Amino acid sequence: MTYLLGLRLRERDVLVVGGGHVAQRRIPVLLEAGARVTLVSPEAAAMLEDLASAGRLRWERRAYRPGDVTDTELGDFWLVHAATDAADVNEAVTAEAEAARIWSVRADDRHASSAWTPASGSTSGITVGVIAGGDPRRAAGLRDAVIDGLAEGTLDARRSREPLRGVALVGGGPGDPGLITVRGRQLLSQADVVVVDRLAPTTLLDQLSGEVEVIDASKIPYGRSMAQESINDVLVDRARQGKFVVRLKGGDSFLFGRGGEEAAACAAAGVPVTVVPGVTSALAAPASAGIPVTHRGVSQDVHIVSAHVAPGDERSTVDWAGIAGADGTVVALMGVERIGRIAAALIEHGRDPRTPVAVVQDATLPTQSTLLATLETVEKAADEAGVRPPAVLVIGEVVNAARDLDILHRGQYAVESPTPTGRSTGRE
Repeated sequence: MTYLLGLRLRERDVLVVGGGHVAQRRIPVLLEAGARVTLVSPEAAAMLEDLASAGRLRWERRAYRPGDVTDTELGDFWLVHAATDAADVNEAVTAEAEAARIWSVRADDRHASSAWTPASGSTSGITVGVIAGGDPRRAAGLRDAVIDGLAEGTLDARRSREPLRGVALVGGGPGDPGLITVRGRQLLSQADVVVVDRLAPTTLLDQLSGEVEVIDASKIPYGRSMAQESINDVLVDRARQGKFVVRLKGGDSFLFGRGGEEAAACAAAGVPVTVVPGVTSALAAPASAGIPVTHRGVSQDVHIVSAHVAPGDERSTVDWAGIAGADGTVVALMGVERIGRIAAALIEHGRDPRTPVAVVQDATLPTQSTLLATLETVEKAADEAGVRPPAVLVIGEVVNAARDLDILHRGQYAVESPTPTGRSTGRE
């Protein structure tokens, strides 16, 4: 039997002997708890060396010496971890700690440890620790199940803590509900009101309690939509009623998502705002199609543009001439209806008409598909294929690089392969 205890290690000294994979797992957690960590080891994993270089831990680059545990010049230790790959060293460390009445954890022999480290994890201010009779795999599995349940809201701990207030602007990711962040999922499970867009991972709504008010704030291209001012008003109104409001949007709220406007409206009304970044489709769509937007020897810059107004429109603030001349990767959102004008503008300002283009539709969803074309052919190809929103345009030699590296995922259709322009793919 063990007696579980939560140690408050802030500003307390902890000794770790050994700089291998065990120390690599445990030291970051100790540092996060605020402990002052001293590492004794002739060598250390690269991550630990980096932490030492940054001044986050003290590293004695030598082997363990008898007396280190009680050497006050090293530290006034409250806890010791013996984590070397030598059993005799670990035995000596824990024996010295035992004699000094200092709790110790021995990585290679749990029966010789005076303390065990539970499989632990945190979510929403709750720390979960599991000890399964010394079976680390079972403990980790149980911990993960509890953490997942709390994150998803299936283990609802809301009644045991103060209810949340204000507004959370949650980026829901590019489409697949599994790509919302853990924090976003946690806050969604605690919402009293959810104001949702059509591109958000709406299947998550089915997991909400029936008491949650769901407000559809969809903006359908060339169709009905809820005005942004009305959305702002709803967020402020429900928050002022004392409800916790989650504004659930697709992608990332602060990338062409008008999240800044919503945050400003709440701030002006005195409503507290939490921002939870999301995985933007500008990067997720190319990645899900196997296209790296940057690739060594091919592209060192990426230009993410909103194409909700066409090149040449007086409302557009995009420097199409500069982007064409930069010769990097261009990722265009909201540009399906303006594909032809985008291609024409880039060609007009100097891009090779044979520059490859990928149009990724329904990124990360089961219906995802990728159209391949070039700047000079993409308008016709997209029209013939019936491309519709949501779709992301990826323009640049990285499309050819993905094809040549055999990592391109085309999905349901590929009208044509881009014509090589003689640019390097970075494979050499």
